Amino acid sequence: MYTSAKPYFYGTGRRKKSVARVRLYPGTGNVTINGRDIDSYFGLETLKLIVNQPFGVTETVGKFDIVATVCGGGFSGQAGAIRHGVARALVVADENNKPALKKAGYLTRDPRMKERKKYGLKAARRAPQFSKR
Repeated sequence: MYTSAKPYFYGTGRRKKSVARVRLYPGTGNVTINGRDIDSYFGLETLKLIVNQPFGVTETVGKFDIVATVCGGGFSGQAGAIRHGVARALVVADENNKPALKKAGYLTRDPRMKERKKYGLKAARRAPQFSKR
């Protein structure tokens, strides 16, 4: 659909285990995720809103087309990763967007990750069942 000859703004977004590579093309507001339309990719309306939040803050709704490649994690984490990537790409597009996006918290990478399993335990903190006898 889009060739590399067209100019675009790039941003990488991450959340939990999800990594999103986001390209913003000047356009009308179409969102393509992994080659699929946003409506067919995300079933929940809230996830679609999360992806488009940075545009509302910077008042650029309908000015860019999003082409995102996202992998890893679940749908919620992927939506958060795309939002992070879109925010970063908007900063590349126009440096004046940075204060508004930073204030809204969209440029901050969510540091919460799954805790690793420890030896001697069944999970990160779950200990084996205790029995007196």
